[in-house]
Amino acid sequence: MQLDTISFNNPLSGETSEDTTKLPFTLQDLKSAIPAECFQPNVTKSLFYFFRDILIIGLLYAVANYLDSWLFFPIFWLMQGTMFWALFVVGHDCGHQSFSKHKWLNDLIGHLSHTPILVPYHGWRISHRTHHKNTGNIDNDESWYPVTESQYKEMPLAQKIGRYYVFLLAYPVYLFKRSPNKEGSHFLPSSSLFKPSEKWDVLTSTVLLIGMVGLLGFLTYQWGWMWLLKYYAVPYLVFIVWLDLVTFLHHTEPELPWYRGEDWTFLKGAISSIDRDYGLVNHIHHDIGTHVAHHIFLNIPHYNLLKATEAIKPVMGEYFHKSEEPIWKSLWRSCVSCHFVPDSGSRVYYTSNNLAKD
Repeated sequence: MQLDTISFNNPLSGETSEDTTKLPFTLQDLKSAIPAECFQPNVTKSLFYFFRDILIIGLLYAVANYLDSWLFFPIFWLMQGTMFWALFVVGHDCGHQSFSKHKWLNDLIGHLSHTPILVPYHGWRISHRTHHKNTGNIDNDESWYPVTESQYKEMPLAQKIGRYYVFLLAYPVYLFKRSPNKEGSHFLPSSSLFKPSEKWDVLTSTVLLIGMVGLLGFLTYQWGWMWLLKYYAVPYLVFIVWLDLVTFLHHTEPELPWYRGEDWTFLKGAISSIDRDYGLVNHIHHDIGTHVAHHIFLNIPHYNLLKATEAIKPVMGEYFHKSEEPIWKSLWRSCVSCHFVPDSGSRVYYTSNNLAKD
């Protein structure tokens, strides 16, 4: 595995370390290195990827319905669930307003991308905004942030099982209940996730999602539970696994630092993420594994991330994190190595329950 983290190396003892040095580059240095066109969304190209995903999803449904074979359904489930995930990434660009320069178009395509896969577009968009504003901040980050050792020891068994053993199915729970030690629903305007001014956005997404659930209920009534299982439920589960897998691996790595207090800055948090290689799936899910550049400049459309990444690598040098190891190996290593962080310290790293006992 190639993981360039000289200044951020995880202390072998698992102890905390203070981060009092400044980064050798600024946000402006990185922006200046990226070609200006990378920041400009191309509506034609953005719409192409959206309609391409919709077309593939439609073709997969047509083939599955035509064949109606249990020999084909496992292939269909894997492919369709992956395309659901790709469609989510298109909506992800919409949420960042990097799909186009028109907010109305971003919101329209965002709802068309997210509602069919049971994601409340505005509710998710707002909480995801909080994640980007606080990436790498133990206290304020919104998703996949570490718990402290004390919190880990006090965590109920059921919560530990959910967080550390079946976390690849966590996303629906997150939508209803948020992450550990936080409260709020992505469906209710009264949630602490949202400002009063965002009430109608949240309600709009919630009503649309309820309508989608109603449509699924009607189709199930017409064609039966087996139809729901074969054509929607299993692909949806595959989509959820993809979403949790990729987002978990974006920010869960033993060598990545997490910050507290004044040592955290936006740029330190943004570069405390990691690029990963998903092989043939890279293009299918719109290069979302190219994550460092995305966190630094969230307004770059997905189809410009590879070019932007190559531009910032020379500037960041050994502060740029990229893993070349197989995804399954990275997943296993992070699962067994990343359980909690120390209770104190302004810059800390993940450790595991087993290491803490040594």
